[in-house]
Amino acid sequence: MTPADLLLKDAAAMAQAVRSGAVSAVALVQASLERIAATEGRVNAFTSVVRDRALRRAAQVDGSLASAHGVRTRELPLLGVPFAVKNLFDIAGLPTLAGSKIEAEREPARGDATLVRRLESAGAVLVGALNMDEYAYGFTTENSHAGATHNPHDLDRIAGGSSGGSGAAVAAGQVPLTLGSDTNGSIRVPASLNGVFGLKPTFGRLPRTGSYPFVSSLDHLGPFARTARDLALAYDAMQGPERFGPIDAGCAQREVEPVTHTLSRGAQSLRIGVLGGWFRQQAMPEALAAVDAVAQALGASRTVELPLVEAGRAAAFLITNSEGAALHLNDLRTRPQDFEPLSRDRFLAGALLPAAWVARAQRVRRLYAAQVSRVFERFDILLAAATPCAATPIGAEWLELQGKRMPLRPSMGVLTQPISCIGLPVCAVPVWGAHDSMPIGVQIIGAPWREDLVLRVAAELESAGAVQAPVARLA
Repeated sequence: MTPADLLLKDAAAMAQAVRSGAVSAVALVQASLERIAATEGRVNAFTSVVRDRALRRAAQVDGSLASAHGVRTRELPLLGVPFAVKNLFDIAGLPTLAGSKIEAEREPARGDATLVRRLESAGAVLVGALNMDEYAYGFTTENSHAGATHNPHDLDRIAGGSSGGSGAAVAAGQVPLTLGSDTNGSIRVPASLNGVFGLKPTFGRLPRTGSYPFVSSLDHLGPFARTARDLALAYDAMQGPERFGPIDAGCAQREVEPVTHTLSRGAQSLRIGVLGGWFRQQAMPEALAAVDAVAQALGASRTVELPLVEAGRAAAFLITNSEGAALHLNDLRTRPQDFEPLSRDRFLAGALLPAAWVARAQRVRRLYAAQVSRVFERFDILLAAATPCAATPIGAEWLELQGKRMPLRPSMGVLTQPISCIGLPVCAVPVWGAHDSMPIGVQIIGAPWREDLVLRVAAELESAGAVQAPVARLA
């Protein structure tokens, strides 16, 4: 198998090929760089490619394999695997853009983000930074500074956001693994629309040090991949308390254990419920069909409704608006013209919110979390659509939901926002066949700290053929 062919497989297969000597890390990374060059003009997933750094790092991997440390190096789970990160992660020597024009003028990052370091410590090789909505405030990655990212399965459609470049790069076969962030759905929405796997861990599970914040009380970081196993490999490599710098206020200090070895346990013993109410009412037929297909594959027939869902989502809106705006007040006062118009207007609105509203929103959020925790006394896993519909055309402004004309951009997060609001772990899995030609995702939702269960269910579905993440046919 050539390096170019291997690049279209999963990360675990790539690492095994490098480990066995069937391919070198340099050849694999070179294949990734060539694939990016060949497809990027159509997809626009990357904002920076760190070619020289990537080839140096790959040569180091190959050199370690050939040295006295070769036995230990071969144990690395992501050996030689190319990956890329949303451009809100620090990359040494590059400005951390967070999708903006303003941050391009700041000093370059002095070091890599913690999660970048952890993936490279596991043998992976960083190849670049990825496009996103400005300051992570959006669901479509139609960035007016860097241009829109195109869905690799239909280049006229959106890739979702705000981690649109992260989802599209995996779907396009440019890299098998990426990192993104999820505040209100920014991993799960692109995973759904691009037909890839995405993991939003429990809030606080992975350290955020070295990433540009959007909403500190809601931000999560996590991986995209083509298989559930690859998500687990990346997650295991990244989890654990912060050890390289100041403790991240959002990173809980908990004992951790690998989840990769639990994937084969299956889902037969788990109590799985299908979310009704809000989660059915806000979904179009293709989204409902995707959920029903996953539920059938798992033998899940019990329906359950979450209490206070709409109130929880409203609380998340207010918290997002207010906290997001507070970070940018000085630039909003002195250079509003340099913001993307849509994000500028939302930030300005957030700056004007009464403090009493935000305080009440936090109280509602706590009440909502307490109510949902009782649901997990009866269920281990909950299922819901990840997006109300499949990917829409680039430039579309409106979405028809339940007979109502709704603004498209915020409506793409209508099913994800109530889940991230209370920090639950979710794996988004890609379903094909529910829409004529495009994928759509389903959320596998667990109780806090149960990433092992959501990944087990994802692996079970993948093994049964109910979900899959094929590379788009671009060339």
